[in-house]
This record gives sequence, structure tokens and C-alpha cells, in this order.
Amino acid sequence: MTDLGDFESFEGDASGSDPADGAADEGDTFERIEPDPVGSDRGIGTLSAADGLRISEESDETHLRAYVTADNRDDVRVGTYLLAPYPDDEKLFCRVSALSYEQEYRVDDATEIHSKRAMRREEIEETDYKLLATLEPVAVLYSDDGELKRRMTDRVPKPKAVVRQADDKPEIKTGLKMPEDGVFLGHLSVGGEKVRTAAEPPTIDYRLKDDYGDGDPLVFRHTLVAGGTGSGKTHGAKNVLRQFLGEERRYEMADGAERRAAVVQFDPQDEYAQMHDDNPDVTDADRRRWEREGVACGGHDDTVAFVPKVGAGGYAADHHRAEQVEFTIPFSMVRRRPWLVAGASLNDNQYNALRLLIERFFEQAGDSGTYRQFVDYVDDPALREELDESGRVHEATYDAVKRRVIGSAFHDVFDQDARPITDQIRRFVRPGGLTVVPTYHVNDSRATEVVVLALASLLVDEKLSNAPRYDRVKETPLVVGMDEAHNFLTDADSVQARKVIGKFTEAAKQGRKERLGLFLITQDPQDIHEAVFKQINTTIVLNLGDEDAIKSVNIPSKLEGKVPYMEKGQMVVYSPDNSEPVEITGLPKCVTKHGRE
Repeated sequence: MTDLGDFESFEGDASGSDPADGAADEGDTFERIEPDPVGSDRGIGTLSAADGLRISEESDETHLRAYVTADNRDDVRVGTYLLAPYPDDEKLFCRVSALSYEQEYRVDDATEIHSKRAMRREEIEETDYKLLATLEPVAVLYSDDGELKRRMTDRVPKPKAVVRQADDKPEIKTGLKMPEDGVFLGHLSVGGEKVRTAAEPPTIDYRLKDDYGDGDPLVFRHTLVAGGTGSGKTHGAKNVLRQFLGEERRYEMADGAERRAAVVQFDPQDEYAQMHDDNPDVTDADRRRWEREGVACGGHDDTVAFVPKVGAGGYAADHHRAEQVEFTIPFSMVRRRPWLVAGASLNDNQYNALRLLIERFFEQAGDSGTYRQFVDYVDDPALREELDESGRVHEATYDAVKRRVIGSAFHDVFDQDARPITDQIRRFVRPGGLTVVPTYHVNDSRATEVVVLALASLLVDEKLSNAPRYDRVKETPLVVGMDEAHNFLTDADSVQARKVIGKFTEAAKQGRKERLGLFLITQDPQDIHEAVFKQINTTIVLNLGDEDAIKSVNIPSKLEGKVPYMEKGQMVVYSPDNSEPVEITGLPKCVTKHGRE
């Protein structure tokens, strides 16, 4: 049996050809060529033309590969941003889409021998292989009167052009079409590691456009935050909402005035009122760093928890210091929104009967009519007989409506012992103020649904109305945040669902004009109705493990595969009107209080 040591001379038989020259002919002998010891390397490698260099209008016909030198192999990752120069001052900005080892020379088949030799060594020997990076072109960078700009990739770089990592902040931001200013979301990253530059700070901030220079602020073109349990979804949402409340943010309204935005956040887990308080884990160094980067931080003093009074249950909170204001939903709100008491089980015929009953009731009782009065009104056998005999409402339909609208949930929601929300609108919507509506203390899901939909629809109706009842809502830039949005904007085949979806779809369409932004937060994005989803311009995706949920957020396929493996705080941002699709990492600490401790 031949000992492996007899083949020691084999290792050096095929070493030393120029990697860019491709494979050598069998039988050739080589002399190892050492690099010139004078000078230093200028990049991570060179473009390889061994298989051709091609830029095409069709992405699957584009072919760009770079040879990565041995010293740089550990620094290159899939997703790394690179620059390749043209002979003039223009540069190709691209990202690594694949990495592959390929055999550098033709050798006889000695796989067993090489494998056993590798198994006996402590370090991996790479000299017989070359590392090639497949590049995806993103844009061509060029200078126009001293201003750095980008355009589509329309030219091919030269073979052996030196490729270097992109480490200049203006080049990276321009290449990715990222705005310089706006609402801070996080820092640009690749594989969870922040992209570093030679500047100070070394990180690259990712921001959403928040001015009128190129279209409307993206806050009024709606945002979706999707992430599973433990992904950092609420932590990240708090940090973004805090930026909307920054002292410097002003939005132009129809009357020409510039005003700060009001944020109304529906909170099923009782977490957002903590935004009133500072985070005790934040150090002075953290604050100074965030202030240098233009990140709003610290508790927001103008935070008020508007607590719905529902039945006998009470709200007790010792985990935040925000002011608490009780309110009730007056039944008068149902006059314009009969679907609030329709529930999920009324069909179209029954809903029409419900509308008729509500109209007739308020014609008699006026806007002061209460839910208990309505119950007594519907419980009148004479009314049932009258409508049946007139052919307007069949007795079976009448009975079905009666069963649906006379329920404990409605008894506990409407006209409770608290001041009606309609009497507190100026306090509920405040320029620069954060209003949080906690519903964690409401034990009945149907009651929670009525509260949230009543308030949200009130805000939407006032924003869209040409003759609003509450000028404060119409005249104030407004962000409506809805956690667990899948519970309220679901794809369901019922009268109530269709009415809700229609209302919020129209609100989303008119948001830019009316200065109304939806900020939806969910762990089940696949359950949000498609009509609403289509109006979302900015999608922020944290870790999601469900395949259907990942598919539903409609992010590019190259980023889909990363989502299940992202750590807490890592996220993908897909905002076509703001930037190329990118991966970012949020702040490791919440800028306000977060957690029950």
C-alpha cells in the first residue's frame, strides 16, 4: 500500500499561475510567482474576465465576478458593498450576491489524497483554489458639478479593475439612494454587522424621507412593522414613533401653517405609555452619541394614556408615569357608524335592517340617545310587527338583528361612567403629543374591537371630511399607530370587515393629502387585508419564522431568506420611494423606557 507521504511533491505541482489567466494545460510546469514586495494592495481584488464581463438590461444576463485575494477573503461577505472604477471618474456601485471557491489549476484526480492531507492539518490550505465574488450591479456613481449622483448601470468596467469595499458614507448613501436626512430607523448592516466607514461616527444611519423636496413625507404614505415574538418589534416601533415626536419636526398643512404631528397609538399590551419615561439603562454617553446623530431620545413628556372605561373593570398601571384620562364611547357615534354594532356575523340583508333601526332611533332620540334606550327601542314588539307588516324588515331578520346588537359587550362599552371621548378631542389629539389607548385591561375581545374601531374611524372620518366636526383633527398632522393590526384590518367576508377595510383603504389613499399616516404593527402580516397592504409604502421586517408571513410582506427574494435568521433588532427595510432594499440594525437600547422593571 502506498503511503500518502509518497505524494508530498504533488502539492506543489500546480501552483503559481496567474488566477486571471484561467486553467493551465495539463503537463505544464510552473514557477511560483511572488507579488511585488514594493507598495501595498489598494482593494480586495480585481474583476475577472475569465468567464466574461457583461452588463445587461436583464439581470439574469449580467455577469460580473471579482477575484478576491487571499488576504481579503475573511473580510468579504454576501451582501458586502463594493466599488469598481471605470477609466474616468465614474464608479460601479455593487453588492456581493454570491461567493464561491473554484479550482484554480487543472490537476489529476487525487481527491482522496487531498482530503486526507487536509484532515491531518490544523489549517485549511487555499492555495489550490480561488475565491470568486459574484457581483450585483446597483448603480453608477458620477459627479455632476461637484455633486455625487447615481444612475442606472449602463456600462461595463474594465477587466482587472481593482475592486474595493465601499467605505465612504456619501458614496454608500448615494449608491443605495438613501436620503441624508429624515426619520432615523437604524444603521446600515450586512449579515447583522454594521457597515463601517472611516468617518465619525463610523456607522451609516438609515433614515426615511421626511420633507417635501421629492414627494411627500413617507410617514403619510404609511408604514408596516412586521416581526415575530421576541424580534424586537415593540422596541423598534417605540424608537421610530419617538422620532415622529421630535421637537424639530413640522409638517405643512392645507392652511399653510406648519405643525408638529400628533401620534395616537392603540396599545393592546400596555407598553407604549412608557414612552413618557426615560430609559434607566440609557447612559450619558448613549445620549451624547444619539444627539450627535440627530436621534430624538428620552421620555416624551406630552404622553397621555386615554383609558377606555369598559364595564366594571379598571385600569391600574404602576409601570409608567404618564397621565391617565378615562373616557367612554358614546352611543351617538354609532349613528354615523352602524357597522360598529354589526359584529362579524350580520349578512347584508340584516345590516340594512340594522341601519334602518338606528336611523329611526336617532330621529326620535336625537344625538343624546343611549345604548340602553336603543335596546328598549329594539325590544318593542309593536315595532317588530310594524316593520314586518310593512315589508321593510322580515320578522326573522328583525330577530337576528336584535340578538346580535343586544349583548354584554355593547352594554359594557357604550355610555359608561366617564366623560365621552367626543368631549375630549382637543386633548385626545395634540400637536406634538402622544396619546396611548391601552386595552390590555379589557377582557372581552369584542369590546376591544369596538373601542379601537370607534376611535380609529372617528379620526379617519374627521381627516377625510370636507365638513369636519372637530377642526383640531383636520388641522393636525396625525399618525395613527395600531399594534396587532391584523386583529382589526383582517381579510374577512363580513359586512363589518368590508366597511372597516373600505374606510382604512380610503384613508390610506388620501393620507398624503390629508397628512394622515398609518403605522401598523403586526406579527401576522398575512392576515392584513390586501387592499390596505397595497397602500403601504415602507415595510420594516424583523425576524419572522412563518413562511406565509414572510411571503406576504412582499420584500425582494434576495432578502426573504435572511428574515428567519435575523437576530433581535435586525431588520429589512423595503421602501421603494426611499432607497434600495437594505438590511439595517436598530439601536440596541430603546430611546424611552421599555419593559416592566
